[in-house]
Amino acid sequence: MSEMTANGVGTVQRGTNAAPPKAIAGISTFLDDRVGAGNFLKRNMRKIFPDHWSFLLGEIALYSFIILLLTGTFLTFWFKPSMAHVIYDGSYEPLKGVGMSEAYASALHISFEVRGGLLMRQMHHWAALLFVAGMMVHALRVFFTGAYRKPRELNWLIGVGLLTLALLEGLTGYSLPDDLLSGAGLRITEGVAISLPLIGTYLTFFLFGGEYPGTDIISRFFTLHVLLIPGILLALITAHMILMWVQKHTQMPGKGRTNTNVVGAPFYPAFMAKAGAYFLFTFAVIAGLGTFAQINPIWLFGPYTPADISAGSQPDFYMGFLEGALRLMPAWEINFLGYTLPLSVIIPALVPMGIIMTGLALYPFLEQWVTGDRREHHVCDRPRNNPHRTAIGMSAISFYGVLWLLGANDEISAKFHISLFVTTLVGRVMIFVLPAITYAVTYSICIGLQRKDAEVIGHGVESGVIKRLPSGEYIEIHVPAAEDIADHMLDKKPVPMLPGADEAEERDGIPPKSMRGPLGKLRAKMSRAYGGEKIAIHQGHGHGEDEHAAVGGGDDQSSIGR
Repeated sequence: MSEMTANGVGTVQRGTNAAPPKAIAGISTFLDDRVGAGNFLKRNMRKIFPDHWSFLLGEIALYSFIILLLTGTFLTFWFKPSMAHVIYDGSYEPLKGVGMSEAYASALHISFEVRGGLLMRQMHHWAALLFVAGMMVHALRVFFTGAYRKPRELNWLIGVGLLTLALLEGLTGYSLPDDLLSGAGLRITEGVAISLPLIGTYLTFFLFGGEYPGTDIISRFFTLHVLLIPGILLALITAHMILMWVQKHTQMPGKGRTNTNVVGAPFYPAFMAKAGAYFLFTFAVIAGLGTFAQINPIWLFGPYTPADISAGSQPDFYMGFLEGALRLMPAWEINFLGYTLPLSVIIPALVPMGIIMTGLALYPFLEQWVTGDRREHHVCDRPRNNPHRTAIGMSAISFYGVLWLLGANDEISAKFHISLFVTTLVGRVMIFVLPAITYAVTYSICIGLQRKDAEVIGHGVESGVIKRLPSGEYIEIHVPAAEDIADHMLDKKPVPMLPGADEAEERDGIPPKSMRGPLGKLRAKMSRAYGGEKIAIHQGHGHGEDEHAAVGGGDDQSSIGR
């Protein structure tokens, strides 16, 4: 059965169904008579979805992907993925008579001669940026709230795979116009590929069809960009959505929210209406950016030639951290038996991506190993209530941020008149120092916020009313926090800890078998540090009227509202 709260929000116990409205009943009866799908439709159209603004972050990525498919399909009708040499004779006068690849010439044709072509190109580019940005922010929301925990580990891994593929999809699409800016990125890609031990030369010759720049890279990237990677993305997104649907959506803590229910609005009509409107909002933003904000003006860069390079060239933001890693890395290399291992290229290309993506993929399982928590979780954590997880996440963000920022070290030096050597040296120090500082500061902030929550619950909130006691002392009346706020705070639970990991238990008894030996002792110490209750919340009462009953109406007393 379902219940409706005063504001019309449904609360449904997991696994129960609500009676469908007539609009659904009619459609489901029609389908049931023909394909036997009526019960499935009736059950799922009334599925309850929780209502919180942060859940819309993932929808931004989803809707951007839909717009990418639509605009990309439009562009494929005119784009020619060929590196064959042609002489440009289009409508853009400054490049008339200039030799270029057929791919670049067709990109110019789309931009200047196809009706709506430039708008579609720019919308496609902005949608790609929003797609990756939406996935990043959505992943951060899931991480900081602990929504990756059991039973959603598989969906988390799919999400990490989607983000990795999105970066590769962006790289292949960015290179297709074959302009001077994208060619500089391709040159870096070739340098990274050929530096890989054992397989580098074979991989490079396969991609480029011979010595750089070869004759096949555009056509092969085109196949990857429009067929292979989108197909995998579409399959993974479908699997991601199906798993989310089957496992139920997580919900934020608050009044009436537990691991056994879902508080929100039904899929039909409430969620469908909101989702439709939000898709139109996303489409409007991308269309507005494509109309009024110029991006990737390839005609200003000119066609790519290996002998030229554009000044101050920068990749799209999602590749900025790899660019920064290349610029920060010292010129290290190993020469052994006639072979050269260029660490200055291999480490920036593999280590930052490996740290971030591998760390994301393994974190749910590492946390489970440290805490021993194998329960199902359907209610999200507030980030402050797991300070170590939040601090780890913020440290990773600062690590990424330093690499991203130093991808423009030449621009920073030029604009602020700072030596490029000094800028790079500071970046090399900050890549190690800033994450440590960020961890300490974030942990302290989380503990401080927990103390504030405990104070609000234990002593109430300021009412703005000041009273004077018979002794002459002035006090401010505190009142209990609003019910919804209090429920939000009281939902706090201690971070799980391994049984027997508590120091008192370890002193009084024999440690479990899993905590013996060096690894077991390390695990116990990590569990003690990571888990447990940092700041306990005890429900009390504020300084209300009943707390100062001795205060009468004498002349020496006054009540002042502020």
